Amino acid sequence: LGENPQRRDGYSESDDAVFTWCVGHLVTMSYPAEYDASLKRWSMDTIPFIPTEWKYEIIPAVAKQFNIVAGLLNREDVDKIYVCTDSGREGEYIYRLVEQMAGVHGKKRLRVWIDSQTEEEIKRGVRDAKDLSEYDNLSEAAYLRAKEDYLMGINFSRVLTLKYGQSISSFFRQNNRTVIAVGRVMTCVLGMVVIREREIRNFKETPFYRVIGRFTDAGVEAEWKAVEGSRYFESPLLYKENGFKEEKDALALIEELNGKQAKVKSIVKNITKKRAPLLFNLAELQAECSKKFKISPDETLQVAQDLYEKKLTTYPRTDARVLSSAVAKEIGKNISRLKGFEPTADFVEHIMQKRLYANIADTQYTDDSKVTDHYAIIPTGQLTELSGLTSLQRAVFELIVRRFLSIFYPPAEYENVKLVVDVDKESFFASSKVLKSEGYLQVANPPKKKSFEESNARILGKNTETADSTDENSTANGSNDEIVVNPKVMLELADKLKAGDEIACQGYNIKFGKTSPPKRYTSGSMVLAMENAGQLIEDEELREQIKGSGIGTSATRAEIIQKLVRIGYLNLNKKTQILTPESLGEMVFEVVYMTVPALLNPKMTANWEKGLDGITRGTVDFWEYRGKLESFIRKETEKMIEQNLRPEIADRISSFEVRRPDER
Repeated sequence: LGENPQRRDGYSESDDAVFTWCVGHLVTMSYPAEYDASLKRWSMDTIPFIPTEWKYEIIPAVAKQFNIVAGLLNREDVDKIYVCTDSGREGEYIYRLVEQMAGVHGKKRLRVWIDSQTEEEIKRGVRDAKDLSEYDNLSEAAYLRAKEDYLMGINFSRVLTLKYGQSISSFFRQNNRTVIAVGRVMTCVLGMVVIREREIRNFKETPFYRVIGRFTDAGVEAEWKAVEGSRYFESPLLYKENGFKEEKDALALIEELNGKQAKVKSIVKNITKKRAPLLFNLAELQAECSKKFKISPDETLQVAQDLYEKKLTTYPRTDARVLSSAVAKEIGKNISRLKGFEPTADFVEHIMQKRLYANIADTQYTDDSKVTDHYAIIPTGQLTELSGLTSLQRAVFELIVRRFLSIFYPPAEYENVKLVVDVDKESFFASSKVLKSEGYLQVANPPKKKSFEESNARILGKNTETADSTDENSTANGSNDEIVVNPKVMLELADKLKAGDEIACQGYNIKFGKTSPPKRYTSGSMVLAMENAGQLIEDEELREQIKGSGIGTSATRAEIIQKLVRIGYLNLNKKTQILTPESLGEMVFEVVYMTVPALLNPKMTANWEKGLDGITRGTVDFWEYRGKLESFIRKETEKMIEQNLRPEIADRISSFEVRRPDER
């Protein structure tokens, strides 16, 4: 962008341009003591603290760089400023604070918004830069987000610490009052982990008994279900429609059915298709890396940032899982450049030869309405820095490339057979599923992990890899001991049998099952749950419907989890990435639950985030939102001041007392 720029202290300069940078935030919000020295001491008399005029200050550790940047912004020979901070809410906030503190006036300011750091994308961003004022809504949302977190943190943390911090300290054998750290998002996440842990602790295993029939000369096993028409339909004797609470009732059913003729009610053979999943956004990538590589969300974010800075992939802090129509038109460039990436070179060649990318703009993988700041994370196709990657960076890059290329391949096809057998008024069900055509699956995973033969073996129940795809946030559920029917046998039966045919019954037996407790959150499943307002939704379409209702943002979720671990509220098992609450975290949960339970509600927390998103989009008024925020802070703080729940809270947290080693 400039001829022969010369590196100086904190900036570079060419004949016609100056380049400078921030190092994260250079300016921050001032603590209450900067408003009034008396506010340094925590006191009930000085809260709620809600400034009418907000104060900001330069962060001492980066004051030198701020002074350099401020001086350059105000240089007389500088008449145009290109703002190239991170293309998102936080990046916007970083620059606006610097401009505010530097007192910049009378300059033309243009916003550069880019999706990757390739040279052509940077030049496009500069060429198409818009007036900074077009991002004022984003700026307002950024300022309000910071004020929201500040006000909740300052007021709620102070009042709860003053009232109940000593109660917690007594259980840790400490004299100093324990600081109770409360935050809009982090307290909600703490609550999700604590509630899940208590569900597991309180879980009581429930046995149930399933009735299995063996039919035809091949001995096909089918499972009884109490569907409409059954004598047991909606019976209180059932645990679920396919199991009895008591073994004696299952035995009674078998006694009723013995010797009675079995008939085919229906047998259906069809083909189902499964399309490639949507592209990665940051949350999906973090969840997948937690599962595959056992790394935390903040580690994944760092790798994704490294790949972005090496020009290998697009902007990582994105919520979108689709392409924009503009990018879809040019996507052939990204694909063709990947010929140099050996693990997927053959797939690239096939896509380019067959022009499989030609209609991608007309598929579910392209949708401008689902692209906010940035489209999904995809490879740029620029591979110049590929050789310098670490093994982990390379593995994550390959994951992104395979997900990207898979959307250009046809769906995987499965051949299914479903058999329903009637005996008297009772129905038995059997089904099989076999992979007929791999489609995108051949691209999605490295061959060593999943060949065509292994795919079919997995469907036949010969591979335990399916355990990785279970719902990590499921509630108590039945046994996973599913009946597996040989697809070859079922396909043969589909050609021989028809509805109404009598078939042989070789007898019945009982399969014992038991409920299992909900699974603990992993760091990866927690990120997904945060994105989906406290729910882990596996269905692609449902996930898209709830979009925009998440807790936190793609840029902050990893740090929130990391902070909860750092302050001792949560424990993260680095080997398994499983999250569990620490004793201190459980005590803080009890305090919040008794005083300001709204903070533990994921939907309420998500609504605050949705409001900020509305400000960005121009559908929510800044002052109306700020008024509601300040009213909420004032009301909740005053309510907590008036309450005295020390005896109740001391009683509730006593069960989480941490004893010294010699007392355990």
